[in-house]
Amino acid sequence: MSSLPAPASDESPAEAALVARLRAGEEAAFAELVKAQGGRLLAVAQRMLRNEEDARDAVQDAFLSAFRALDRFDGAARLSTWLHRIVVNAALMKLRTRRRKPESSIEELLPTFLEDGHAAQPSVPWRDASEGELDRRETRELVRRSIDALPETYRTILLLRDVEELDTGEAARLLGVTTNAAKTRLHRARQALRALLDPHLREGGAP
Repeated sequence: MSSLPAPASDESPAEAALVARLRAGEEAAFAELVKAQGGRLLAVAQRMLRNEEDARDAVQDAFLSAFRALDRFDGAARLSTWLHRIVVNAALMKLRTRRRKPESSIEELLPTFLEDGHAAQPSVPWRDASEGELDRRETRELVRRSIDALPETYRTILLLRDVEELDTGEAARLLGVTTNAAKTRLHRARQALRALLDPHLREGGAP
């Protein structure tokens, strides 16, 4: 009887070799990994934490966690993807240790509806910001500022799903909520973000 096929792996030969060197405790391999992945992971942590020192601490914690867990890395995902998940978790842990401030309500940013079910304020088409690089940069900066303006509960789920591209189930697990709760929170976060962006991106609106 033939054996079952091995699970699919995204690990390249070069990555497999690096992992082997890491498991062997080769210092040069650790330095190589930090140099290759550190900048990208720091950017992830900065998006989550909005604080340079906290972001650096989270990345350091993530690398330490990864090094300790190398025996559990099976190559089913790319090493960079595995590290990304670890630094996201480290950033979330650091968020939990912060003194929580009362969050403002987003109710005023959510759509309202008439008795007949139609939207009280019909949506207006957004202008095309893809014509020039300057417009694209300005739009990206506007989106970043608007996400940062959301209360942390909604900002975090939006970052996990729409920026860091985790699936809803994984985001829910990391946040310690049910998948349905995460879906509801994400839906409200997207609605609030659209309300913040709408005055700037609607046709004829301010750039």
